[in-house]
Amino acid sequence: MPQKPKKIRKKSITQTLILKGKAVSFIDWANVYGWAESLVEPTNPKDLYKYLKSYKEVKAINFYYGKDNNSKSREFLENIKKMGFLLFTKPVKYIVVGKLGTEDLKKRKCDFDIEICMSVYDYLKKGYETFLFFSGDGDFAPLYRYLINNRKRVLVIYEKGHLGREVWFIKRGLFKTRLSYVIKNNPR
Repeated sequence: MPQKPKKIRKKSITQTLILKGKAVSFIDWANVYGWAESLVEPTNPKDLYKYLKSYKEVKAINFYYGKDNNSKSREFLENIKKMGFLLFTKPVKYIVVGKLGTEDLKKRKCDFDIEICMSVYDYLKKGYETFLFFSGDGDFAPLYRYLINNRKRVLVIYEKGHLGREVWFIKRGLFKTRLSYVIKNNPR
């Protein structure tokens, strides 16, 4: 009788975040949601919130996402608030990116770079020591350097293929890790 092949169990890689003092997180949900094609399992906001709250140092969890004028968007944002996130939102813009016959092809656009930077400065005034960013956006590189130069702990959580070159090349003072290493199967 032929033997059943043994199941090979992959060892999961997990990364515990090392935080110092009061910590704050900034979740650019459009970026995190956009990582779905790179993840085995898409990230769920509820799991993300629960994970971050498992760290006693995390005192604020900021969530940035655009508001569409439909019930699905309103319901999603209401649920985000109910979970406990500090929600930052503004209306979504639609940019025409092409045409299909006579119909305009539009892309959803709602960047929060300035809002996130302004929030960072508010948290600096409040004495926060650790800053977690869920965004691979290279535009944040100057902000990361500023925080590092001011002796703050800076962690960037991203996903494979979604980290700006400007951030990748910051070699000192910046801790970078993939979301799939942090969240999935983490014992916290």
